Amino acid sequence: MKLLGNKRLLILMLGLICFIALMGLTFGQLGYKTWPEKFVKDTISWTQGLIYKPVSFVAGVFEEVNRLRTLHEENTVLRETLSRYARDTTRLNELELQNERLQAELGFTERQKSMNKYNFRIANVVTFQQSNKTITINLGEKDGIRPNMAVQSVEGLIGRVVAVSNFYSDVQLLTGIDDKAASESKAISATVKGRENESFGMIERFDLDKQKLIMTKIDPQDQLKVGDTIITAGKGLVFPNGIEIGKVVQRYEGESVTHVAEIEPFASFNHLREVFVVEVPELR
Repeated sequence: MKLLGNKRLLILMLGLICFIALMGLTFGQLGYKTWPEKFVKDTISWTQGLIYKPVSFVAGVFEEVNRLRTLHEENTVLRETLSRYARDTTRLNELELQNERLQAELGFTERQKSMNKYNFRIANVVTFQQSNKTITINLGEKDGIRPNMAVQSVEGLIGRVVAVSNFYSDVQLLTGIDDKAASESKAISATVKGRENESFGMIERFDLDKQKLIMTKIDPQDQLKVGDTIITAGKGLVFPNGIEIGKVVQRYEGESVTHVAEIEPFASFNHLREVFVVEVPELR
């Protein structure tokens, strides 16, 4: 019985010693992990690291794809917005230019009405033929347009009607006034504005190199000089009098006894949009 009691005491003491040792292993020193905890922590962290890297990479790829998709959508919206803005800006500029032209044309017709009895039929330029120096306008025989009617822009005379269909007409420009291929090339009798009874000459051709109209048959005693405004003289049935043509930039002796003058046209022949067909009521 005594031996059995000693064994129980020994077992109890060993258990107490193991409990104390386990407590020491479990709690360890303050702020430090025990080696079992360190082993378990390191094993878990290493395993988590192996799993986290590829998962993080895949997540990053999906995040980058989503970001690129968002940027693409934003860029698409921006491109559409810029496209609409550019289109609207262009349209606004066109409307502003058209408004300026129409205002100028309105002022022009009002001034002309106060100066003479001509009617001015506004027409749009449909085509421009560089080869034969003509334009096509959207007024024709149905609108009362006839061959040889004078045509001008706001700036000045540009030519005359040479062919008419029901709804369209061809206009020979002053740049082709001496075109030998034209069926009826017409010279223009001209004079100086403000001295209509003192000056006279004939505009017969256009110098392509100088881009000037050539006025011939000027009397040596004529007072025509550089800076004078040249207008139609109305000597004939084609061009009525009083339409401005251009400005004298040079005068010199011709091959005969008469003088020659170079005239810079007031009108531009390359950017015509709207023109006026001059209708003389007395000739209707």
